Amino acid sequence: MDKVYELEMQVRDYECDIQGIVNNAVYQNYLEHCRHEFLNEVGLNFAQLHNDGIDAVVIRVEMDYKQSLRPGDKFLVTLGMHKEGRLRFVFDQNIIRKSDGKVAIQAKVTGVLTKNGRPIAPTLFDEVLTAQGYTFNEL
Repeated sequence: MDKVYELEMQVRDYECDIQGIVNNAVYQNYLEHCRHEFLNEVGLNFAQLHNDGIDAVVIRVEMDYKQSLRPGDKFLVTLGMHKEGRLRFVFDQNIIRKSDGKVAIQAKVTGVLTKNGRPIAPTLFDEVLTAQGYTFNEL
């Protein structure tokens, strides 16, 4: 994965389950927060897109759990992107514990853009990301 963005975060106590580790569902929140921060940074605001009739919709999430995070752990959420076919875009993401550099999560999040509820080609991503110097390659 070619990383184009990373976000540092820290585990909060209430995100952990009875075993003292981050609940499996919370990892998706971490991944989503990183994606939103990246898109905001490049000028793609979700609220404004929605107001314009365009929504980015997650259609598939694949996650491999490698290591558990615990309360207080600092970690990085990394992000790379590519396209699959004409309509799908993919965020390749990892969650990496800072203390030892171990990968906690490897994820592939697939999405599409919709306009008024119908899938559209992600040319908006192409235009904005290219203008910011990012590449959005097709695999």
